[in-house]
Amino acid sequence: MVLNAIALCKSFGEGPEAIPVLQDVSFSTGEGEFLAITGPSGSGKSTLLGLLAGLERPTSGEVWLGSHRLDSLDDGAIARLRRREVGFVFQTFNLVQVLSIEENVALPFLLDGRPRREWVERVRAALQTVGLQHRAEHYPEQVSVGERQRTAIARVLAARPRVLFADEPTGSLDSERGAAMLDLLRGAANLGCTVVMVTHDPMAAGRADRRLHLRDGRLEPSARRAEAC
Repeated sequence: MVLNAIALCKSFGEGPEAIPVLQDVSFSTGEGEFLAITGPSGSGKSTLLGLLAGLERPTSGEVWLGSHRLDSLDDGAIARLRRREVGFVFQTFNLVQVLSIEENVALPFLLDGRPRREWVERVRAALQTVGLQHRAEHYPEQVSVGERQRTAIARVLAARPRVLFADEPTGSLDSERGAAMLDLLRGAANLGCTVVMVTHDPMAAGRADRRLHLRDGRLEPSARRAEAC
């Protein structure tokens, strides 16, 4: 078991004015599983992703990453754990505009203060995997939207995290580039990385091993095993 959510609840606000967003959400994931979380807008998908990644804290319940209970750790410990074991791919890419594509891919290593000799080959291999080796010295504003998205994926592949969280990874891509992105996520899962993806895209959800559907902050009981493509 890699991720384990136990009776997660999340509300915003306090007292009688509190607005419940997630209610009694429980599930777990295995190593190398590709999980899709679906649901209508406002169902709590992005909030759930934030809780699982330790970006937000639940109102009640528990979140476990391996043997670490995230909701019991202080902010510094969570940040260190995320750098070591968690990768993110968000719609906004979260690239640093003043860094080159190669430097953006190397950012987790730079933040850890690791010398170039320890990461340069991993970064170059990740750029090769996503077809961006020829863009290594370019800056984010000099490449296309699809190439920025692939840079975000390369950063995750180079870091080799235990869990990869993807928030609408195909949302800003056309069908061809979206399919290529899903191939990369599937490839990460095949290498043993657990992938948790939030998506509105039925095609994207269909590529997952399993789907969880949120409605009104609760998991619907019929989360079904999807046929892997």
